[in-house]
Amino acid sequence: MTLQFFLPCASGVEDMLALEVARVSRIRPDKVLTQRGGVMALGDWADMLALNLHCRLAQRVLIQLSLTPYRGEDDIYQAACDVLWEEWFTPRHTFKIDITATRSPLQSINFAALRIKDGICDRFRHFEGERPSVDTDRPDARIYAHLTQDHLTLSIDTSGEALFKRGWRFDKGDAPLKETLAAAMLEASGWAEQARRLGADAAPLVDPCCGSGTIGIEAAQILIGMPAGHHRRFGFERLLPHQAPQVAQWKAIKSEATESMNAVTKALKGTKKSPECLIFGSDLAFRMVDFANTNAERAGVAEYLNFRGGDALQRAAPIERPGVIVMNPPYGERIEARGVGGRNRAEANFNQTPRQSREAEDTSQREVDTDFFAKLATHWKRAYPGWTAWILSPDMKLPGAMRFKETRRVPLWNGPIECRLFRFDLMAGSPRP
Repeated sequence: MTLQFFLPCASGVEDMLALEVARVSRIRPDKVLTQRGGVMALGDWADMLALNLHCRLAQRVLIQLSLTPYRGEDDIYQAACDVLWEEWFTPRHTFKIDITATRSPLQSINFAALRIKDGICDRFRHFEGERPSVDTDRPDARIYAHLTQDHLTLSIDTSGEALFKRGWRFDKGDAPLKETLAAAMLEASGWAEQARRLGADAAPLVDPCCGSGTIGIEAAQILIGMPAGHHRRFGFERLLPHQAPQVAQWKAIKSEATESMNAVTKALKGTKKSPECLIFGSDLAFRMVDFANTNAERAGVAEYLNFRGGDALQRAAPIERPGVIVMNPPYGERIEARGVGGRNRAEANFNQTPRQSREAEDTSQREVDTDFFAKLATHWKRAYPGWTAWILSPDMKLPGAMRFKETRRVPLWNGPIECRLFRFDLMAGSPRP
């Protein structure tokens, strides 16, 4: 049976996700269509299992059940009544509706969601004699509705929790980087493909603002071929189509992935906590380094990582051969907690009143950021000649602040924040004036 999938993702990731879908499943590239905010694909149940297990860039794997025109709430109600929901869950299951809209003429999107709920419940009453209950916290079935100007799409979610929740992160700091965005940064930099192709011969990777370790842990899992969903459960496991044959299929797919990972780890034995370790991370806050190491243990990749405390403005290159720097530095006022630039700012304002501090923040925050990144650029020129640096930032003027000329900029969104992933090729010497 052919299924139509939609895999939503962050803006800017669509082309990378299309390549990933074709790589991790049996879906041919000509059956994959890139759209704004996600990827459409045609496949079967086995493809859905593989996509949930392996995809690092998608937020969810949705199966589209209907696409119908509408003019008002009554049309939406009827569209919900017409879907064969009883093939996916029973009245004893709970469900939840998530709804989004793009240029919909309806006055209330929440009322449209209520009409969809009514349509689902009325269908169950008619055919089953009872209706399922709504559970907004831990539903058995998640239904996604999307309204355009004149069409309604109804889909069922096969992932359950969002796919960025890999199942290993419990310790985190402020504004943690989502795993899906960390994976996108590694893909855009080219390091992920290099790690899959070269293994231990890939370039070393450094994250000098590692926080709770997201970039490093994603990189280590990519290096050893660990599936993104290795440590978690999925929504399809509670849906009706997942019966004995599909359960056996799921076990076989997981077993094949584990065998492949074990073969890779056997070849990488020499990287365990040795000078040849490929992936390094550091953070000024030792508390965050502890979080990173704990998360790495839970993720099953601690032996392939080296997390240590250290100032991004002072840490030397951890390995002699040139490599890749991938970092998500703190934005705005959070820069004050990082490095020499931040400490200088904090010391200058130590005796100010709260009002004076706020005024200083408004007038000189830009100078603080510029000072930090200028010092970082100077340090990299001195300590990381020959390396390539990738920095995610919402500041489109970051190259000017660093007095570097970027060689590439990739649009990416960090949640609601529009960012660019800047590439800088580091050469010995001083930054340009």
